[in-house]
Amino acid sequence: MSFTIAIDGPAASGKGTVAKAVAQHFGFHHLDTGLLYRAVGKKVLARKPGGFPPEVAEKLAKALTPKDLADGGLRAPDISKAASQVAAIPGVRAALISFQKTFAKQEPGAVLDGRDIGTVICPGAAVKLFITARPDVRAKRRFQELRKTDTTLTFETVLADIQDRDTRDRARSTAPLAQADDAVLIDTSDLDIQASIVAAVAVVERVYSAR
Repeated sequence: MSFTIAIDGPAASGKGTVAKAVAQHFGFHHLDTGLLYRAVGKKVLARKPGGFPPEVAEKLAKALTPKDLADGGLRAPDISKAASQVAAIPGVRAALISFQKTFAKQEPGAVLDGRDIGTVICPGAAVKLFITARPDVRAKRRFQELRKTDTTLTFETVLADIQDRDTRDRARSTAPLAQADDAVLIDTSDLDIQASIVAAVAVVERVYSAR
C-alpha cells in the first residue's frame, strides 16, 4: 500500500526543498504541485496575455502533460503571480485533481507539496506537514534566489508579492491555503534548510517505522 505524505505551506516557506529531501530519504516519488499551476499560468499568459479567462485556463489545465512541468521558465515572478491567479479558478483546480490523486497512489510512496494537499487532494495521507515561516523571512529567501537572475529586483517588491500571494491563497473560495487539523506544524523562520529537513524526516519516520 502506498505511503502518502502531504506537505502544505505558503510561498517560499521551504516546503518544496523539504519535500524533495524527504522523498529522497525514503525513496518516494515527489510532485511539486505548484508546478502544475505555474505551467497552466504560463500557457494562459502565452495565449491570453491580457487576462485569465476561466474557460481558456480550464481547457489548458485539462491538456497538461508531465512534460510541461519540465519547463525551465516556471519560476519567473510573472509566472508565480499567474499561477496564483489560475489556482483560484475552480475549473482549473478540478482539472488537476485527478493528476495529483493518481500520482499520490504510486508505490512505494509519494510526497506531494502544495497548498491544499492535506485538506483536499490527500486528506487521508499517512503524514501531513504544514511548513511555514514569517513573511519577511520568506521574502528574503525568495529575494536572494531571484536576484541571481534579476538584479533590478527590490526586497520591497518581493515582500509585497509574497503578501499578496498569501492573501490570494488564503482567501480564495476553492481549496484555500489552510493547515489541516491533523498536520504537524514546522516553522522554518529560525531554521536553516538542513534543520528543517531533519525535523520533517523525524515526523515521517515515527509514522513510517510504525507501519
